[in-house]
Amino acid sequence: MATTPQAVIDDRGAPSATQEKARRHLWMHFTRMGGYDERHEIPMIVKGEGSYVWDEHGTRYLDGLSALFCVNAGHGRAELGEAAARQAKELGFYTNWSYAHPVAAELAARIANLAPGDLNRVFFTSGGSEAVESAWKLSRQYHKLTGNPLKTKIISRETAYHGTTFGALSITGITPLRTPFEPLVPGAHHAPNTNDYRWAEDRDPLWAADQIEHVIEFQGPESVAAVILEPVQNSGGCFVPQDGYWQRVREICDRHNVLLIADEVICSWGRLGHYFGVDRFGVVPDMITTAKGLTSAYAAMGGVIVSDRVADPFMADTNTFTHGITFGGHPISAAIAMANLDIFEREDLCGHVLAKEPEFRGMLDKLKEDLPIVGDVRGAGYFHALELVKDKETKESFSDEESEDLLRGFMSGELYKRGLICRADDRGDPVIQLSPPLIADTEEFELIDNVLRSVLTEAWERIVRH
Repeated sequence: MATTPQAVIDDRGAPSATQEKARRHLWMHFTRMGGYDERHEIPMIVKGEGSYVWDEHGTRYLDGLSALFCVNAGHGRAELGEAAARQAKELGFYTNWSYAHPVAAELAARIANLAPGDLNRVFFTSGGSEAVESAWKLSRQYHKLTGNPLKTKIISRETAYHGTTFGALSITGITPLRTPFEPLVPGAHHAPNTNDYRWAEDRDPLWAADQIEHVIEFQGPESVAAVILEPVQNSGGCFVPQDGYWQRVREICDRHNVLLIADEVICSWGRLGHYFGVDRFGVVPDMITTAKGLTSAYAAMGGVIVSDRVADPFMADTNTFTHGITFGGHPISAAIAMANLDIFEREDLCGHVLAKEPEFRGMLDKLKEDLPIVGDVRGAGYFHALELVKDKETKESFSDEESEDLLRGFMSGELYKRGLICRADDRGDPVIQLSPPLIADTEEFELIDNVLRSVLTEAWERIVRH
């Protein structure tokens, strides 16, 4: 399994002054900086409108990844900036450490009203990794307050990505992302994921859920604080749970007094056609971590949404959750989130995703039917992946060297050149991931189809067949 970063190279000739500044001073995230020199530009995105963005040369691209699974309401929403400006005039910032401000309180109440079950308390953060970090810390302290001080461990799934801060990275199940920073935080353990494309045909559909119980029992239930899972697992290519999976995991957690955390940094705010991904699968977790689409990425914001049962011990006597984030609940971010949710309600973005999902999925299924390189299509809502194979019948995948040549040597750059931004990834087996803005419609699906069809056909001819 390779986990090399994305490598989109833009070769346009003479560099601009901005290019020089970026090359000299900007350190981009998960990016091979050595790939950019005077002959190879850094892709410079300067404008966005709807489902599209433009680079500094005026070339338009379909943003098939919503930037990073987060510009859910689409680009160019001036009203979100206007909401920020109004809030800045009223109160640009005040901390939530021992103080509150109205817009954070209003947003927390609004989120609680949308969240499932009794998840009524919101602890705000600046982003997703901080939300995951906070949830693990909260689960540990909760068990100490309720008389189970040995419950400190957490279980996630293999190949799952949960963030980059030390606790979140420890929870992450992608070995090559972890090894450069070891030793990590002790106590994070991993169970198999739900990628049944790679399972034996006679395997019990709920095998992966039962494996979580196996890990709990192996570690000792008295030592396990929480299980954290994405409704649809991002890394590896949109692994969808089997029917009844979440219900079985909920039963397992209840049986062993283990908290169930739904990591919805990606899956919340309409990505799966619901405000929260767990609603699609009919389960109520103890906590939900969220970020990204909460503000449609117009400002940095995340949070942990906590059930009354878990929050209650912290609300009594002198008990305190001894943890905080300076910018958690930032008033400008909160104002943007409120305006973003106004858009969701006014335009029924969740309903739009559910209505258009069959068309989106049908287009991807047709690619699988027509192209020998597409072995599997999986996902939900506006969150799908194509797994690439050398042989459909045997499901033979690519070696790390072949994957490097296929994804970064050819496909990443070629997709970009032909006007589509998506993710060519091999944190697991090679996949193409698509996560367009929730406003995307038939026009965008047709563009995705045309670009993928041509690039995947050429990839087969150039790399696989030869």
